Amino acid sequence: MRLLLAEDDAILADALVAQFEHAGFAVEHAPNGAVAEYLLAKQDFDAAVLDIGLPMVDGLTVLKHVRVGKPQLPVLVLTALDGLDDRVAGLNAGADDYLTKPFDFPELEARIRALLRRTRPPVAGVPGAVPEVGRLGLDREGRRALVDGAPVDLSPREWELLDLLLAHRNRVVHKEQITQAWNADRSADRGEPPAGVGMIEVYIHRLRRKLEGSGVAIRTVRGLGYLLEAG
Repeated sequence: MRLLLAEDDAILADALVAQFEHAGFAVEHAPNGAVAEYLLAKQDFDAAVLDIGLPMVDGLTVLKHVRVGKPQLPVLVLTALDGLDDRVAGLNAGADDYLTKPFDFPELEARIRALLRRTRPPVAGVPGAVPEVGRLGLDREGRRALVDGAPVDLSPREWELLDLLLAHRNRVVHKEQITQAWNADRSADRGEPPAGVGMIEVYIHRLRRKLEGSGVAIRTVRGLGYLLEAG
């Protein structure tokens, strides 16, 4: 998921970029409104986070221009202004959501994911499922994958592996990250042998076989780990 972050506070922006990337987003940072407008015009994003008080071109002006060129883009507005008139102005300018500073990152991430769920088309016939890559869709509430709407039979550990690879799509996932994810999700151990680095190749092989024909490829990056991409 590609995200534009328009924020002029360098310290806050660096922290948000790091947190969003850790959460699986690919982030472009715009330090002012002019750069934000340029990036929005030249690149495609799944969502945008705009600070209202941007230099050069303010956030509300950027938002109004976005709504002309990309009316469906989910946009969350960040601002230190928390008055009713300020919130109304942001929403009237086209914001899909509004969050005041200071805020906690988990709430910001949750709001962005909620916007993405509302704006991305569901997989036909599967409530709550959304397309991810190629013909692959995910039903995160049901913890299952679907290819062309048909469920794929995954073990808890295979689901955890696929979810991790998708969250870091087009980036290498190291074997240590996989074992950490397995160890953090104790439900993935039900009926499975002990998790360890030596088991990863087994599960990668199983997952590749089950995802054949889905338009998704899991590539081995020797000496580093695995990378999921369309193909």
